[in-house]
Amino acid sequence: QVHLVESGGGLVQPGGSLRLSCAASGNILSVNTMGWYRQGPRKQRALVGRSTSGGSTNYADSAKGRFTISRDNTRNTVYLKMNNLKPEDTAVYYCRQGLVVRSDSGVGILGNYWGQGTQVTVSS
Repeated sequence: QVHLVESGGGLVQPGGSLRLSCAASGNILSVNTMGWYRQGPRKQRALVGRSTSGGSTNYADSAKGRFTISRDNTRNTVYLKMNNLKPEDTAVYYCRQGLVVRSDSGVGILGNYWGQGTQVTVSS
């Protein structure tokens, strides 16, 4: 079993900052791509940004220059630092991690796992 636990969401005023974190636990052998997605009211879930195991990152245009993804592979944790937040950033934020997990037979199996989501509300 693998569990992803997100934290750090909340209510913030426009121009403020938040830092989200997402920690994975379980029989994890290795971590591949880690990313963040968000789903605003009446919108589809969309990519915010992601970090590959090779160290590269890419962001949606709406996040460039304001959001930063970082990761701690020793803790199976990915972070999203959000600065200069705007009302249009209001959404439920989900992390996704590509994890190689040890199966009952001992074989490592790659799968994508999602966090439970954390609400970010930007409002004055």
